[in-house]
Amino acid sequence: MDLQKIIDKKDWAAQYTIDEITHIIKTFEKRDPGSKGELQATEYMAKVMEEQCGCDPELTKIESFKENPGSFFGWIYFTITFVLISIALYFVFPLASVILIALGLFIVLMEFGIYKKCVDWAFPEKTGHNVTCVKKPKGEVKRRLVFNGHTDAAWEWPVNYLLGGVGFESHAIICAVGAVFYIVVSILYLKNFGLQGFALNPEVTLSTAPWFVKAAFWGLLFVPFEIGLYFMWNEKRIVDGANDNLTGCYIGIAVLKALQDEGIELENTELAVVNCGSEEAGLRGSKAWSEAHKGEWQDVPTFFFSYDTIYDPKYLMVNYRDLNGTVKSDKDVSDLFLEAAKAVDVPILKGWVPPLGGATDNAAFNQAGFRSTGITGLNHKLENYYHTRRDTYDNMNPEGIANCFAATVKALEMFDNGAKQ
Repeated sequence: MDLQKIIDKKDWAAQYTIDEITHIIKTFEKRDPGSKGELQATEYMAKVMEEQCGCDPELTKIESFKENPGSFFGWIYFTITFVLISIALYFVFPLASVILIALGLFIVLMEFGIYKKCVDWAFPEKTGHNVTCVKKPKGEVKRRLVFNGHTDAAWEWPVNYLLGGVGFESHAIICAVGAVFYIVVSILYLKNFGLQGFALNPEVTLSTAPWFVKAAFWGLLFVPFEIGLYFMWNEKRIVDGANDNLTGCYIGIAVLKALQDEGIELENTELAVVNCGSEEAGLRGSKAWSEAHKGEWQDVPTFFFSYDTIYDPKYLMVNYRDLNGTVKSDKDVSDLFLEAAKAVDVPILKGWVPPLGGATDNAAFNQAGFRSTGITGLNHKLENYYHTRRDTYDNMNPEGIANCFAATVKALEMFDNGAKQ
């Protein structure tokens, strides 16, 4: 099928997306993970897809899941507290210092590094929601394309708001270096002087101590940075999340709406929109959806396009790796979007979500065995609108949205015509 008529509606799609996002932000409550606002937006989008996009009401599913969203950044309270205690213990019991820092780093690796539940038990339980809507083809289903975004919005990152991504990431790196520094000096002390710390060991004085003992005093300069990490996030301020990630939710909805308005029905390609909650809490929604739908949609070739923060046209990117670079995206799905964007002269990059870059729902789908790729439209060197109060409906980029829409429709056309299956 030739979908050039839909591709040409890219400017309409951008304005439609902006209008819908503006309505959601102005109408409903804040959308932090597991919140009433997240559910309100989920229910509204389900209604739009049923009433305006031709999705089958009988196939619409709003599904709930239990989560402890505070744990995703709650690792800070464990890890930083352990590090600060360890710095003090270095001078009296360096073995405890090594153990506590190692435990703290393990927690941050699990929760923030690879998005595994580790300290969830320590935080209040909430209920998140996902929505699945399906538009059936005219004939037999021979292939399926799924569009994904996440409905929730982030807690603000104050350092990113004040200093931008360089300041935010530099702060985190300094804290990590400080923790590793004290592990190293503690191990060196243990190797040379045993379990009795410097403050309790009469054989060691500061004037005669080796360099690693003296270095530990200079290491106290890390303490203010470590304390500052307690304020890495502000759980009392929820950003509007216009770009991150209502834009991702509406790429798929806009495609379905354009097809419906033009009276175009696909012959054998089924379309679906899966908008997940609580991505900002560590992919909790997409992980819950993947678990609930394990083994489904295996009947025909099924590709997922997972969108996140469709903003700057200079940075529209297909992410061939995700989750801090640890998870591979499906190559065929990734190549399809890349080739489609080039076919309609949309600037496109081939990249990845790097370490400290976090993750998109694409990672959860791939981990569960679905064929998926991640599409982003932001500089991975974080800019000051990302996870801050600047992520508003009046700070969106129509060109970035229009380009992503056009590339998506072309990818649908190519997929419908048999590409990459």
